[in-house]
Amino acid sequence: MEPDMYADYEQLAEDVRSMQRRMAEIRATAESDDGLISATVGGAGELLELTLDPRIYRTADSAALAKDITDTIHEAVESSTEQGLAIAAGFLPPGMDADAVDLRFDPVLRRLDRPERGYGR
Repeated sequence: MEPDMYADYEQLAEDVRSMQRRMAEIRATAESDDGLISATVGGAGELLELTLDPRIYRTADSAALAKDITDTIHEAVESSTEQGLAIAAGFLPPGMDADAVDLRFDPVLRRLDRPERGYGR
């Protein structure tokens, strides 16, 4: 491997490791409209914590409770995804949104595909 290519590779590897560390530190919390449900997710959208206020048991509508829990988790995942996009922005073309990118792989693949790196196809 040529010295410049090796330096480019080392820089890319460090950039990817840094991005991965920052994304692993993401914590996004959302609360239901009534404040009785709180959900915290990590950078990959994984549920880390779910808090249910005991007042949720005042009504016996399990379907509504399930929907509120699901909606709250989805809101936290959306926030986590937005944070991840902000971290990965330097690796992605302008204007990319959460529906158009897989934050686990696309930033790395797009960086590798850049012609100035010499790795493009």
